[in-house]
Amino acid sequence: MSPPNRQPSDPRPATCRAAVAAPALQDLAAVAKALSDPIRLRMLDLMARGRGCCGLPTRAERGVPGAGEPQGVCVCEFQEQIGLGQSKTSYHLRVLRDAGLVTEETRGKWTFYQIDRARVALAQEQLGALLHA
Repeated sequence: MSPPNRQPSDPRPATCRAAVAAPALQDLAAVAKALSDPIRLRMLDLMARGRGCCGLPTRAERGVPGAGEPQGVCVCEFQEQIGLGQSKTSYHLRVLRDAGLVTEETRGKWTFYQIDRARVALAQEQLGALLHA
């Protein structure tokens, strides 16, 4: 029996899948670009390990306003941990944010970044669909 949407005379193998939609390819390309730099990978690693694993100061030690500990890593902490200047750190975080891989939370003059787990899962799904044989 022929798969749906295929004519019996269709020369394509029965295992052919539909093409990945152009918007999904554009999203995936932005993610691939964001992941193509070792500095951004180090930033993601730092976020993935979390505040407790990296010896980062507490909210009170930094004087960060608001209730509770921030979930992400502050720009100044990336600078300290990775050894980058503020403008280069901000540039790399913007690439990650524009790709949708991180979210930001602003508290006063501090901005904290954390991995957007749902977006990462979607990118993994899109890549799996693209490379599925």
